[in-house]
Amino acid sequence: MSYLEDLNERQKIAVENIYGPSMVIAGAGSGKTRVLTYRIAYMIEQGVDPFNILALTFTNKAAREMTDRIGKIVGASEAKNISMGTFHSVFSKILRYNADRIGFPSNFTIYDTQDSKSLIKDIIKEFNLDDKAYKPSLVFGIISSAKNNLISPEEYAENEELTQANKQSRIPEIKHIYMRYANRCQKAGAMDFDDLLYYTNVLLNNFPDVLHYYQQKFKYIMVDEYQDTNHAQYLIVKKIAAAYENICVVGDDAQSIYSFRGANIENILNFRVDYPDFKLFKLEQNYRSTKNIVEAANSIIEKNKNQIFKNVWTGNTKGEKIKVIRTLSDNEEGRVISGKIFDLNQESGASFNDIVILYRTNRQSRSFEESLRKLNIPYKIYGGLSFYQRKEIKDLLAYFRLTANPHDEEAVKRVINYPKRSIGKTSIQSILICANKHNVSLWDVMSDFEKYPCDLNNGTKNKIYDFVRMINSFSAELYKIDAFQLADRIAKASGIFAELKSEKDKGTEEIERFQNIEELLGGIQEFVKNSEIDDFKSLADFMIDVALLTDADQDKTEERNHVSLMTIHASKGLEFPHVYIVGLEENLFPSQLALTTRTELEEERRLFYVALTRAMITCTLSHASTRFTWGQTVSSEASRFIDEINSIYLTFESPPRGTGRSLMNGNFERSFSNSLSRQTESVPGNLKSLNEINKLPSKNSEGLNLMVGGNVEHERFGKGKVTQIEGLGADKKAIIFFPHHGSKTVLLRFANLKVID
Repeated sequence: MSYLEDLNERQKIAVENIYGPSMVIAGAGSGKTRVLTYRIAYMIEQGVDPFNILALTFTNKAAREMTDRIGKIVGASEAKNISMGTFHSVFSKILRYNADRIGFPSNFTIYDTQDSKSLIKDIIKEFNLDDKAYKPSLVFGIISSAKNNLISPEEYAENEELTQANKQSRIPEIKHIYMRYANRCQKAGAMDFDDLLYYTNVLLNNFPDVLHYYQQKFKYIMVDEYQDTNHAQYLIVKKIAAAYENICVVGDDAQSIYSFRGANIENILNFRVDYPDFKLFKLEQNYRSTKNIVEAANSIIEKNKNQIFKNVWTGNTKGEKIKVIRTLSDNEEGRVISGKIFDLNQESGASFNDIVILYRTNRQSRSFEESLRKLNIPYKIYGGLSFYQRKEIKDLLAYFRLTANPHDEEAVKRVINYPKRSIGKTSIQSILICANKHNVSLWDVMSDFEKYPCDLNNGTKNKIYDFVRMINSFSAELYKIDAFQLADRIAKASGIFAELKSEKDKGTEEIERFQNIEELLGGIQEFVKNSEIDDFKSLADFMIDVALLTDADQDKTEERNHVSLMTIHASKGLEFPHVYIVGLEENLFPSQLALTTRTELEEERRLFYVALTRAMITCTLSHASTRFTWGQTVSSEASRFIDEINSIYLTFESPPRGTGRSLMNGNFERSFSNSLSRQTESVPGNLKSLNEINKLPSKNSEGLNLMVGGNVEHERFGKGKVTQIEGLGADKKAIIFFPHHGSKTVLLRFANLKVID
């Protein structure tokens, strides 16, 4: 057990306490993952059967990393016997095993948010309701909230308080939409993400033998990020743990920031009420950040009244004070912060990968994107469209879903006429009306028009029968050939592969769509290769994996050096050497929507605490005096959170007028030279002074005979086409379009271009 030597005293005590209820309050950067991992490994070494351990996380990525770490201590085969994963992935397995008990097929489809909203949109249309009042996003949110509070469609319809509230909001038909939505999901053999928790509760409540089985199976339970659990998750865990009460929850109430998703901070605050004899362990040593950052964060979070007190500290160096920058406008904020990042990279050699810009809302990214682009600073926005949400990927996945579950209504509607088969919307609507009339699925109608007559001509019926036969032929091979072989066959036989291949010569977007399909197939091939010897991986297995991906799992780590841009919510669990927290203004951060109650304001303060504690070495705060919002420029006041930080940890900067502007006005080369000149006196080991650079062999393109329309190759951006040339001599510039990077303006005396035929 030499691995225990890696722990500090408090971590070790928490790891060795494996019996009875316990709560580990883990401050930011305190080694929580290590404690979780070592605790499970220690349990197994003490004789606990890994089959009796249930470990619940919030991302599949976290579960995989923990399984790998545990495997290195106790052996990979033993580690794989632990039931470890997200709430949704673990409970979906329980539901598939017991699906018949609750009226679902074991191969049920899992609808993502887009699928659910599409179905709700159709139902709103069927009810002839005003889609401006009954917005699909609004309706989906109401239904989601009901399920997370374990309110069935029938209970919702009978609840006078909810009914009256909807009438006052002029959406009285919500109860009927919820009822129809639940019915349609069941007919389609589909559950949404909320259903995975809702139906697990139904299963454990209504079938005592099932509850008893899992209570005996999972004698030891661990829950990560317990402060982020909602009511449904809380009840499931409490029911399963009731028999033995060997439950350990890990989290930090100071980092509870997901109430908008249904997370209930009371779950962690009231743990002592549920388990009066619990043991409390506090991990208070921060290994991530400098003293200045840790103590500044403490001075913020101590303002919250509703919390479990802890004293987070660090043995790290004192570090720099937190910089506070005030700019005239949001556009200048973008320029100044981008200029600071440029200087940081040039002067200290900091990698762009070490830098993150954090903001309260996604719409704030615009000014930073524009400014970073103009400085040729590579960046990536996180939280945008994920790989699995791209149209071409969703289309092919819809075929995979139908192969595993032909009754999947949303998948049928998505691809019955893609690639085009001359099956129009009117025909699909006719089938849908018939299916609703007979209370069967679309697939039932499409498979037998004699039994379910529809107002369709024979030509259309034959085309639909051809589609049905094709899907049935795929389904017949679902468990005969592996996931990659069947996926490859579907991509080609469906016509999708040929369709995208024929379009890929049209432009960059078309090429990317084709490449995305190839990447998906490559991923499925990897999925098959990584399986255990003799462990057959079907396409159905792959689809279960894909359906349960979380946002955090979908962002692939790229090798390319780039600045990260993301909301603070998306940054939770991450760390960066250099953090820029922007838009710190009243009504923006804290949000105007969170200023009506103390509870809401305290969550905003926790959100700011999370932002601060992402920083390892430096942290910069910025705010603008004016901001362009909803079509007009409005005055802004600095956020109260800046005032709440003890001033001894801050240094205030007001950028000289024009900071960053020279970089924006085409004088990039002058700024570049100036930034390098500042290094002449003291140059970091990985950089060269301007004098040294001047002595190096010249890498420039001044002497090249460039022409508009000519083809060139750039050492970083690859091949491109010259679209414009301007300036003379040392100021000569070219605008070049690179297929994978867009248009770039390069100064020829710095660019290293090669003319190609």
